[in-house]
Amino acid sequence: MNDVLIRVEDLTIGWDGVVLQAGVSFEVERGDIFVLLGSSGCGKSTMMRHMVGLENPISGRVMIAGHDPSKRDVGAPPFGVMFQSGALLASMTLWENVALPLQGWTDLPPDAIDAIVQAKLRLVGLQGTAAQMPSELSGGMKKRAAIARAMVLEPALIFLDEPSAGLDPVTAAELDRLILGLNDNLGLTVVVVSHDLESIATIGKHCIMLDRESKSIIAAGDPRELSKRSDDPRVRSFFHREPLEAAR
Repeated sequence: MNDVLIRVEDLTIGWDGVVLQAGVSFEVERGDIFVLLGSSGCGKSTMMRHMVGLENPISGRVMIAGHDPSKRDVGAPPFGVMFQSGALLASMTLWENVALPLQGWTDLPPDAIDAIVQAKLRLVGLQGTAAQMPSELSGGMKKRAAIARAMVLEPALIFLDEPSAGLDPVTAAELDRLILGLNDNLGLTVVVVSHDLESIATIGKHCIMLDRESKSIIAAGDPRELSKRSDDPRVRSFFHREPLEAAR
């Protein structure tokens, strides 16, 4: 039996009267690496913001383990979020950035907070960097630091918005390996927004493809299988990086 962690039910999203996606439904199972993909402007990042409760839908709903993430219910499972830029606070050290959720949401003593922060930094390969400022970090290090902060409350689920954006191919591949390791070793469920084809093929177990014109899901399944076997020219155009006319 499938163990569904996230249910998106008949969701319509947009703003200022502009609908980005209409009546979208899908499920994410525990332990999955689930990718939201599609061309620019189709609503991938906006969909993620609705899934984490930062935006209210026009209609429909999102449920995570039976809870509405926008309501912050008592007993709702924690989840972590890494935004595309990393969103580290520039005036704080790396230690302070990662410690912030623990200081705001727990009553742990300082020594326990320090132990957890140091452990999370080691987990993402950033041991020895706690005193550095975000301005001293490379792009890949900032992404790793943001993942460490997303995981500091021990969530079983994290959301990553364009984790490989702006990274060179080697750094992006290293980040892919980190994501796979977190999924394999910790059983972490990961929802990823991406249009990086190499990364999608490396880490994605399941995906949905959002379409800007139809405002709907046009493909779902294993991204590698969709790349090889889809009959939809829009899907072929995306995966094979060719103009839509050539994919028809």
